[in-house]
Amino acid sequence: MDRQTYDAYLRLFNARDYEGLLDWFAPQFEIRFAGHCLSSRTEVKAFYRFLHEYLREEIFVDRFVGDERTVALEARVQLTGLKAPEPGAAKAAGFEGLMMPPPGAPLVIPQFIHYHLEAGKFRRAVCAIV
Repeated sequence: MDRQTYDAYLRLFNARDYEGLLDWFAPQFEIRFAGHCLSSRTEVKAFYRFLHEYLREEIFVDRFVGDERTVALEARVQLTGLKAPEPGAAKAAGFEGLMMPPPGAPLVIPQFIHYHLEAGKFRRAVCAIV
């Protein structure tokens, strides 16, 4: 995958187009980050609907390497609080331990994001905080 193709995917992510971004994933996939693993369309939508209710998330790519089997990048993930979650909301939703900045406050998290590709689709995505 080249950078221009990845940027098309990233535009969907930053626009919160969950259906569109999930079309970039293989039928069997896993996404690992912050102690969580998502492996179905339903899990991904539930997670991002919960998260994006409380914050705006944008990914900015600083370094990119890609070929037909792999995409690896260094990125800044910027989280900006929209509203404070009710106490226990993340735990009740199964997403405790997430970084949730207060309303109006931006939090920038440097990450390495590594994708495995299968037939041009994401089979595995792993995010590691730097």
